[in-house]
Amino acid sequence: MNKKVKSKDVLIETASRLFKVRGYCGVGLNDIIEESGIPKGSLYYYFPEGKEQLAIAAIENTKKLVMEDIKQVFDATPNLATGNLIEALQAYVYELSKVFGDGGDPIGSPIGTIAGEKHSTSEPIRLACEATFKDWQSLYTEKFVEAGYPEQKATSLATVFHALTEGGILLALTMKSGKPLETIAEQIPSLFIK
Repeated sequence: MNKKVKSKDVLIETASRLFKVRGYCGVGLNDIIEESGIPKGSLYYYFPEGKEQLAIAAIENTKKLVMEDIKQVFDATPNLATGNLIEALQAYVYELSKVFGDGGDPIGSPIGTIAGEKHSTSEPIRLACEATFKDWQSLYTEKFVEAGYPEQKATSLATVFHALTEGGILLALTMKSGKPLETIAEQIPSLFIK
């Protein structure tokens, strides 16, 4: 049983990495099999519906990993209610600038790339990306509320913050530099005034 779980995890991690590097359309199942070293039969055992099902598993895995990262950064910043939310937001975006900047190798990111590629051709992938984005935004909303923002404003600001980070990630990847995310982090105090 443990070997089966491990093989499944290897397939998901490999698919996540390859989708990040080449995009969904640039990766075939044979690429995933070759890179992972997992037999073709095992891939179809875990993902009988093929590439789309594996991509959804990769998206869900990435969602979980990113939520853990977000929680870790916010948990390291005490007393959000006393004004430390801005510091937590900045710390998170600065961390993203390191991950997505020079030589960073984020596993399974960005979800936005797959969403952009497949939103009109795969409803299951679009829904998986939408659920991921909603869960991340809910977590941001929770932190804004914890810091004393009214619920409606917290929800709006969570959407804005998420859009900033997704756009910053895309710019950082395109420019091969963390500078766009650093610039976003520097502007956070002026953007999220209570």
